[in-house]
Amino acid sequence: MLAEQMKCAFCNGKGKDPFELLSPLSKCQVCNGSGKVTVEKPNKECSFCHGTGIHRDQRLTCIVCGGKGVVCTKGLSKTCPDCNGTGVPPGDYLPCTTCDGIGLV
Repeated sequence: MLAEQMKCAFCNGKGKDPFELLSPLSKCQVCNGSGKVTVEKPNKECSFCHGTGIHRDQRLTCIVCGGKGVVCTKGLSKTCPDCNGTGVPPGDYLPCTTCDGIGLV
């Protein structure tokens, strides 16, 4: 498995919970306080959260990328026909079931 270290998208590399839900001192739940995450290669920005690592309109980790901000694209090459690569079908709020919110099939 090819992998690389990247700045945690959920906490923006700060290592702290960006929403201070439990405490201002709480560690980031994605990177466990390190500010960095390991991601598989090849990868691309998460279509569902637009690389923020945060679920749309909520204070939760993105359900597609797990808060990392990127998704692995190994074996995927075509734009999803159901969501046109957005990760969300038109008129919906949840990830596309065809591509699992990645935007590629």
